[in-house]
Amino acid sequence: MAEHGPDRGVSRRGFLAGLGAGAGALTLAPAEAIARTVTTQAGGTAVPPDRFGRIFTLPPFADFNPPSLRNALVEMGRPGGIVDAKDPLAEGPIRLITNPELSPNNLDNATHTAGVTFLGQFLDHDMTFDRSSPLGTVTAPEATPNTRTPGLDLDSVYGRGPVADPQLYNPADTAKLKVESGGLFEDLPRMANGQAIIGDPRNDENLIISGLHCAFLLFHNRVVDHLRAQGQGANVFAAAQQLVRWHYQWIILHEFLPLVIGQDVVNAILTGGRRFYRPAPGQQFIPVEFQGACYRFGHSMVRPSYRANLAGNSDGSAFFGFIFDPAGLGQADPVDLRGGARAPRRFIGWQTFFDFGDGQVRPNKRIDTKISTPLFNLPLAAIASGDPPTSLVQRNLLRHVTWSIPSGQNIARAIGVPALESQHFPELQALGHGLPASTPLWYYILKEAEVAGGLKLAGVGARIVGEVFIGLLQLDNASYLRTNPSWVPTLPRRSGGAGDFRMVDLLTFARVDPTSRGQ
Repeated sequence: MAEHGPDRGVSRRGFLAGLGAGAGALTLAPAEAIARTVTTQAGGTAVPPDRFGRIFTLPPFADFNPPSLRNALVEMGRPGGIVDAKDPLAEGPIRLITNPELSPNNLDNATHTAGVTFLGQFLDHDMTFDRSSPLGTVTAPEATPNTRTPGLDLDSVYGRGPVADPQLYNPADTAKLKVESGGLFEDLPRMANGQAIIGDPRNDENLIISGLHCAFLLFHNRVVDHLRAQGQGANVFAAAQQLVRWHYQWIILHEFLPLVIGQDVVNAILTGGRRFYRPAPGQQFIPVEFQGACYRFGHSMVRPSYRANLAGNSDGSAFFGFIFDPAGLGQADPVDLRGGARAPRRFIGWQTFFDFGDGQVRPNKRIDTKISTPLFNLPLAAIASGDPPTSLVQRNLLRHVTWSIPSGQNIARAIGVPALESQHFPELQALGHGLPASTPLWYYILKEAEVAGGLKLAGVGARIVGEVFIGLLQLDNASYLRTNPSWVPTLPRRSGGAGDFRMVDLLTFARVDPTSRGQ
C-alpha cells in the first residue's frame, strides 16, 4: 500500500501560491531528502539506455493485490465515466470545432495551437517505444526494452541510416529519404497493402502525425539540397542529418517546452540544474514516471475533431473529421482522421495546426482531467499492441500497475512542491482504494494543470517533463546542447534571416506551408 502523508488541506489558492509564477517557483526538497527518494539509476549508476528505468524509489500508488483495484481503474476510465468529456459527437466534426460551447467539459486552450498535440506525439515516438510489457501486469522497467533510442535524434525518421535501413531512403539518391505522393500532396511511402514504410509504425496512427512525419522527410531532403547548393559534396547525408537534428532540438527547447511547462520552469532547470533526473552522460534512459504517466498529458489536449485541410475534398471544400470514428473502419478513404490510408484529400493543411498569420489556426484543448470522447474507443490499429482495452484512459491507468508508479502526492512531497490532497479529488471517492489521497500519477498531473488553469503543466508534471527533456538534450553526446550549447539555427526563416527557428519555419523550409501549396 502506498504510504499516505497527512491531509494538509492545500487550497487552490495555496497550491497556486506555492507554485508561484517565476523561476524560483519550484521549491526543492533538501539534498538529503532527495537522495533518499531518487534511484541510483537516475542519480548516475548506469542503467542500459535501451531499457526503461525509474527516477523515484517511492512505493506504488496502491496495493495491487485486491482484484477490485483493477476494476476501479477500469471504471475510472470507461466511456461515459468521470474522465470522459462527453462531447456530443452526434453534432458532427464541424460543429464541435466551430461551436465550442457544445463541449462545456472540454475547454479550448487559446495559448496552444492544435499542432502542439501532434508535435508532442511525434517527440514521444522519437524517444520511447515499449513493444513488450504486459498492460496491467507488474513488470520491472529494467527488464523491458525501449526500442527507440532515448534521445531526440529522430531515429523514428532515420532508422539506422541508409546502409542498414535502405527501405527508408531514395534508391536514386541515398542521401535523401523516400517520400511518395498520396494524391494532391505528399504521402508516406507505402506497401501495396497501405502499410507505411517508416522508422516507427506509430507515425501512421493518425493523419496528422503521418503528415508531420512526411514534413520531416521533406525537411531533411530540402536540407540536403541546401547543403549541396552551398558546395557540400562528400558526407552530405551526415551533415544534413546533424543540421536537421539540431534545428529540431532547438524547436523542442525554445518552442515546445515553453508552451507545455512554461518558460519559467525551463529557465529554472537550465540555470539551477536537474535535481531528480541525473543519469551519467551517455547513459540517459526513459523513466517510467515520464513514459507511463507524466508525458501522457498530451492525451488531454486532443480535440474530438479537426479540420485536416481547407480544400482537400473533390469539390474543393475543407476536409473535417473526428480524430477516430468507428464508421471509418474498413473504408478506403475513411471519414475520420485515422492513418493507414491513401487518398487525394488525406493530407494536412498546416494553417489549421500552426500559426502562419492568416487567421486559420485552431487551438488545442486544455490540460485537464477531461479527455475527448473519441479517445475512449480507439481503433485497434491505433494501439501498438493491437489488443484491448480500446479506452485510452483505461490503458493509461493500467500502465501505472505495469510500472508500479508512485502516487502524484508522494512525488510532490519528495520534490518539494505543494501536493494536491483528497479534497481535490472528490470524483474518485466512490472508487475506493484511497485514490483521492494516493492518486495515479497521470491523473494527478492533469488535475495539477487543471487547478492552475489548464494552459500548461504545473508542479510535478512540469518538473518531470522538463527535467527529462532537458536531460536528454544535455546528456546526448551528439546534441547541440551538449556539443555546442552556444549554437543558434542557421537555416532561413519565413520572415528572413536566421538565429531562431520555429515549427512554421520548418514547415515552410520543407515546402508544405500554405503558400508553397497555393492553399
